[in-house]
Amino acid sequence: MKTYKELVADSLKEIPELFPWDLDEKLQNGEKPLIVDVREQNEYDFCHIEGSLFVPRGILEGACDWGYDDTIPELVQARDREVVVVCRSGNRSALAAHTMKLMGYGKVISLKTGIRGWNDAELPLVNKDGEPVDPDEAEEFLASKVRPEQMPPE
Repeated sequence: MKTYKELVADSLKEIPELFPWDLDEKLQNGEKPLIVDVREQNEYDFCHIEGSLFVPRGILEGACDWGYDDTIPELVQARDREVVVVCRSGNRSALAAHTMKLMGYGKVISLKTGIRGWNDAELPLVNKDGEPVDPDEAEEFLASKVRPEQMPPE
């Protein structure tokens, strides 16, 4: 049996990562990778990278292929395009990027440190209405909230 951490580590052996400031530099230089945010709706609504495509992890495989209720044409057509997958901290995005690689995406990358790292680097985030999100509010929202009962027994 593998743990979540081990699954992520295995995925990272197969896919590259990109730091938030490197993604920002690409964007500032006019490059246009497709940024795919695989977090949940409430996470995306609160804060996301402007222009990112919302594709929750739970529907990713159907969104990446033709003929499904979840199909997202822009995503299906991006198999030869650079795709940067984003989540809160870089774990879900690593798993999602690995899945996309298995599905034929040739230039898929995971954002190392995720939206938390993006915010830590003081890069801009917007909410569902396109309004800027205060970095301190984003930090509080993005902080880990593991409860005691979610920790392993001693």
